[in-house]
Amino acid sequence: MALRIFNTLTRRKEDFETVEPGKVRMYVCGPTVYDKAHVGHAMSALVFDIIRRYLEYRGYAVRHAMNYTDVDDKIINRANQLGMAPIVLAEQYIREYARQLTALNVMPATVNPRATSEIPNIIKMITDLGENGYAYEVDGDVYFRVTKDDDYGKLSGRRLEDMQAGARIGVDERKEHPMDFALWKSSKPGEPSWDSPWGAGRPGWHIECSAMSMHHLGEQIDIHGGGNDLVFPHHENEIAQTESVTGKAFARYWVHNGMMQLAGEKMSKSLGNLVTIDDFLAEHEGDVLRMMVLNSSYRNPLTFGDDVIAQAERALERLRLALRPVSGGTLTSGEAVESLNKQVEASRQGYVDCMDDDFNSAGALGYLFELLRAINQARDAGIAPELIAPAQGVLRELMQVFGLRPERESGGSQADAFIDLLIEIRRELRSQKLWALSDLVRNRLAELGVLLEDSKEGTTWRWK
Repeated sequence: MALRIFNTLTRRKEDFETVEPGKVRMYVCGPTVYDKAHVGHAMSALVFDIIRRYLEYRGYAVRHAMNYTDVDDKIINRANQLGMAPIVLAEQYIREYARQLTALNVMPATVNPRATSEIPNIIKMITDLGENGYAYEVDGDVYFRVTKDDDYGKLSGRRLEDMQAGARIGVDERKEHPMDFALWKSSKPGEPSWDSPWGAGRPGWHIECSAMSMHHLGEQIDIHGGGNDLVFPHHENEIAQTESVTGKAFARYWVHNGMMQLAGEKMSKSLGNLVTIDDFLAEHEGDVLRMMVLNSSYRNPLTFGDDVIAQAERALERLRLALRPVSGGTLTSGEAVESLNKQVEASRQGYVDCMDDDFNSAGALGYLFELLRAINQARDAGIAPELIAPAQGVLRELMQVFGLRPERESGGSQADAFIDLLIEIRRELRSQKLWALSDLVRNRLAELGVLLEDSKEGTTWRWK
């Protein structure tokens, strides 16, 4: 089965064919860094991390660009409120977001371009648009002429005559058409600015991503990603700008993730219903949020709540418990062994089939749990450890393709060693029939979040 991806541009699933065989060029819109990042930002980062990891698992060499918008009206306004220089504020939140992505086990992008580092490329692109008749200047501001682009609106499915001014597109009587959008903004006193053929100013939001993508990935890319709130106007405008300069299709596949929702509403700074990434990580492992994303369709909204978090925690723990060492089994042949081996192959193939179907991570996750159950049944049947180990290896491998860490983040090697020591002491207490002291060890460990599980093979432990 060939990999198929839902393309927002065509509104259907399509076979995945790259511009260059075996290589993927992927651009994902990163944050505008004016405030603390929330779990909605993390959702987008996790979705495209999962996509990237799977593409690499399937043998593609992925060049991944994720930008930072580090000059913008929101950054300037926020910096003025705090009495800070906009560039200092942006740098603070870039560093913070990078730290959070590491905690979430998101692979570093191949390149993280910043708008402020791409000014010459942005100016050149605007100049080219002007020379081709797609841009015009008014009092130091430069606008894109949407009426010259016959395909404008093809991504969002909107007709120009029906459009109203949208997000970040202000009504300005100086514009030829209300939907013309800013490519360059003349500077105001106290704002960051750069010299240009149109006077001192700064780039518009949309042109930044077009210029950064072209500079780092070339004129044509394979995947352009971001949240579905960016389809219009941001990605629509990116297409108009880029294709008007190159005369080529900008991106082969437009991939958009759904929004994180809290109490049925999109999570956003303007609504004030945010859960920051740091707030989440203070209470939960990063892998818990990843499990929440995996257990849903990336194109649909994801509800954030205690029940969903608890479900993800339980699922993650079950996967990890299936990887704990096996001991005591002696069975090396028979129906139970054959059943385990069949499930290993079925789970691996089912995993790939699901992920090849528009990155159906929830379906693929189901095959991991089928493998988990087979491993546990093999353990109960007394199958020899060396025959269970390959199945555990496949489970570990596929978890890591998802970016899930097979071992719990908290605790650490020193804590683990201390817990093992206490279990050894408890075993000695039980052998001497000192039941009260044995129970005391168990109960005190439970208070610390460590659960003991006794079986005929011995005692194992896990975090709550």
